[in-house]
Amino acid sequence: MKYIKTFSNTILSTTGLAILLASGVAGCQDQNQEQENSSEENQKNGAFVIIEETEKGKYKIKDEYPSDETRIVLQELNGTEKVLTKEEMDKLIKDEGAKIDNNTSNLTNPNNSTVSNGGMGLGEAILASAAGAIIGSWIGSKLFGNQNYQQNRQAGYKTPSTYSRSVENFNKKTSVNDKSKNKNSRSGFFGSSSSSSSKSSGFFGG
Repeated sequence: MKYIKTFSNTILSTTGLAILLASGVAGCQDQNQEQENSSEENQKNGAFVIIEETEKGKYKIKDEYPSDETRIVLQELNGTEKVLTKEEMDKLIKDEGAKIDNNTSNLTNPNNSTVSNGGMGLGEAILASAAGAIIGSWIGSKLFGNQNYQQNRQAGYKTPSTYSRSVENFNKKTSVNDKSKNKNSRSGFFGSSSSSSSKSSGFFGG
């Protein structure tokens, strides 16, 4: 009887240990999963943009896609490339914001042909790109729902396919983020806010 009792206690102890270990492993897996999900959400919240100088002082958006940080590469007419510093980007956006305030920006001009024909100023090109939504988000309220801006910014891309590809890439990123967060989407620079029960308008609007 003593042997049976001891054996029974050993089984109970072993079973308890197994349950404890299993719980610990499951807990670690859940924690790792949460960390992975958190890491995924924190990634690709920026934009990598390539802006090409098409003629002296005129620029078009050559390519852009989601990135974990915002960077703008400028390809100049002489063949050189440079990465704009944060200070340079902030100044260009600030200057363009002032033009929007006094109605001298090509982005909001209803009869603008210079954008489609030759290109934009550098500040205009940045503000028309996906990077503009991030580093120039404070200008968003001035451009929200502005049809002139929407039309002119599309013309600021080197080709229509470049714009279409950008729309697809950034809306795909928005869709992934909405699914992972499962909560109200934040109002974007190119789109409006929406609840979790409705479809997000996306980075470039509806």
